Amino acid sequence: MNRLLVCARSLHSLFVSLAVLSLCAGSQAQATLTQISSDPFTVGPGQHATEVEPHVLANGTTLVAAFQTGRISPGGATAIGWATSTNGGTTWTHGFLPGLTSGNGGGPYAAASDANVAYDAKHGVWLISTLPILNQTTTTPGVAISRSTDGMTWNNPVLVGPMVTASDKNWVACDSTSTSPFYGNCYAEWDNPDNGDQIQMSTSIDGGLTWSAATTISGAGTGLGGTPLALPNGTVVVPIETSGMSAYTSTNGGASWSSLVSISNVQWHTDAGGIRSRPLPSAAVDGAGKVYVVWEDCRFRSRCSTNDLVYSTSTNGTTWSAVTRIPIDATTSTVDHFIPGIGIDPTTSGSTAHIGVHYYYYPKSSCTQSTCQLYVGYISSANGGSTWNTPVSLAGPMTLTWLPTSQNGLMVADYIATAFTGGVPYGVFAVAAAKSGTTFNEAIYTAQGLTAAKVGPQLSSAGDKPLHHLSDPLGEELPERGIIPPSKRAARNSSK
Repeated sequence: MNRLLVCARSLHSLFVSLAVLSLCAGSQAQATLTQISSDPFTVGPGQHATEVEPHVLANGTTLVAAFQTGRISPGGATAIGWATSTNGGTTWTHGFLPGLTSGNGGGPYAAASDANVAYDAKHGVWLISTLPILNQTTTTPGVAISRSTDGMTWNNPVLVGPMVTASDKNWVACDSTSTSPFYGNCYAEWDNPDNGDQIQMSTSIDGGLTWSAATTISGAGTGLGGTPLALPNGTVVVPIETSGMSAYTSTNGGASWSSLVSISNVQWHTDAGGIRSRPLPSAAVDGAGKVYVVWEDCRFRSRCSTNDLVYSTSTNGTTWSAVTRIPIDATTSTVDHFIPGIGIDPTTSGSTAHIGVHYYYYPKSSCTQSTCQLYVGYISSANGGSTWNTPVSLAGPMTLTWLPTSQNGLMVADYIATAFTGGVPYGVFAVAAAKSGTTFNEAIYTAQGLTAAKVGPQLSSAGDKPLHHLSDPLGEELPERGIIPPSKRAARNSSK
């Protein structure tokens, strides 16, 4: 069943009526936090009411977001939710993808995870890519792609890739530049954790109805969190976390893929309190084809004590700029920044590119699960990152015990996102409030009233230099897997 619910600006929920104040007076217009979805399910083994890990994309005045609803601790969620605005973010309709999970009724999979959104302008279709999950002893297709022509009525998913015991960190993107030689191509990326996170790619030329056989990149490279981006000239650039930050490309519409090239090493401070996070890339491209890749990194902080958000840029995916710090606060502060989501106004580029970045942060990086205070922040630049507006605090403080568990820590997301419609930035992010008994209170929100125009005093990181080569170990990313049914668990144990 494809449930539909309507959320308007007047939706009554905790946080919704709160005015959002900037960290420095006068740096931004006042913004309003608005809930765009919630978890209505009660079926086990989902942790209810929780929604996590959203992505959002815009085309014209339409915004489509997708996210996990009812997080299941070892992997995936009860359902994949969507929220769509057709009027530039003023009002939202939301529901859940049909034909995917049994928790939403009618779907074959016990769970699904890692939802993200693409739009194919040539074929006029929205795509949501997800990971289908059964359990640890049953194979599933690598990726499921759900399709819609209006962002609100969704078809049962198309299955992509070979049957595997698990996949991870999928992403989908389409070439929507009408002058591109590969206009209408869509590119799906994921990795196989049972094969050392070997990178997989597949291409569709018919709006996601059919997909090419999965292929590896040159050199059979491995990595996590690849994010395909189609440049206006048809080149596809895929930033990805490897042992550092890397990228690979295709210049022939996905017929073949290059080997990995290095963007930068990664220097990372482990975020406190057992929260789920790591330096996965968030990436976006401006109107002229310049790629920005953002991640969390400690190289500008004494003794790697906290993470800044940093970025590198490229116009071709093979040569990359030196790593630059986003100056959210001074390098002597105690603030820890993580899980960024970058967006760029596609009508802007170069020295006038409008950039927006949503992110999570702790005011004090040295904290514990009981003392950490979690916030959502936003910062923007009107000149391609040369200078930045004063950051804005959008939500918080949140206590970590309000968050559901996952196989990689307490969870708000592995990624979030920012999208522009009519020059206005919209982010989507999970916000949690205190539990009611054992019932959670975590849902997906956006902030209305933000801007990326130049406002007030400007911040700059010009002159900042890396201070060291220190880094905490990245550690192993446990893949999204289902719960083994008791009957199969007993059979497996008896065979040992």
